Amino acid sequence: MIKASQVKELREKTGAGMMDCKKALSATDGDIEKAIDWLREKGIAKSAKKAGRIAAEGLSRVAVDGNTAVLFEVNSETDFVAKNDKFLHLLDLVQAALLSGKPADVEAALALDTPEGTINDLIINATATIGEKISFRRFQVVEKAEDEIFGAYMHKGGTISALVVLKGGDEAIAKNIAMQVASMSPVYATEKDIPAAELDHERELQKQMMDADPKMAGKPEKVLAGILNGKVKKHFKELCLADQEFFLENKKSVSQYLKEQGASVVSFVRYQVGEGIEKKEEDFAAEVAAQIKG
Repeated sequence: MIKASQVKELREKTGAGMMDCKKALSATDGDIEKAIDWLREKGIAKSAKKAGRIAAEGLSRVAVDGNTAVLFEVNSETDFVAKNDKFLHLLDLVQAALLSGKPADVEAALALDTPEGTINDLIINATATIGEKISFRRFQVVEKAEDEIFGAYMHKGGTISALVVLKGGDEAIAKNIAMQVASMSPVYATEKDIPAAELDHERELQKQMMDADPKMAGKPEKVLAGILNGKVKKHFKELCLADQEFFLENKKSVSQYLKEQGASVVSFVRYQVGEGIEKKEEDFAAEVAAQIKG
């Protein structure tokens, strides 16, 4: 009996598809190392040697089709590959499959069919033909109501992609807010969306800093409470979309702009390529020294 954990481990080591991994494990009585050899012999794991590399470049995309939108990110090892026609074609195929398939998670997305194989097949083949580790990192499918509006924006071809859903307003206003999200990277829509635990943590941190500040000594409790509230609010101002300065009119907040336009934010999503991935730091001095010694 082949376990799901074995299939997962083999997929991670080889980049091969789920069904291919199951076949390999069945053919080798569950032996991971023999299964890797089986896949390599079949030419399925030809990209496995690149599996350990760091893929932190690439592109994100946002696409809209009716009441459905999708954001996704496909990574490569270098930004040069992101301009490769084969890589861009891969993104086109992934985009169409995600919009039509609306998968629930990455595993389901990788299993989606395209005219050129599953998304997982496309990733493996792209890794082999382009010569860099290519990985399908993440995606989000967003659905809107008939009376809501999508706003989409991609910065520099997809180094950053943003999607917003507005209630009221129009497409131009929605795009402006998507550009705001892309450029100012808010975390929450409004203060109401900040988790209580995070608010409490920040309040305690600010209180500790105030207690250690000699300038605060002797101030009335009511004054100290007001200062504390102000410091906490200031900290979260840039994190909340509604409180940010509107990038087109910095004398207004985003909430003021939206109110004037009769619109409100329902939701937003922002992807920046490579965020959260630990990138390899190149030590060029050491590299040159090694070449001289060699």
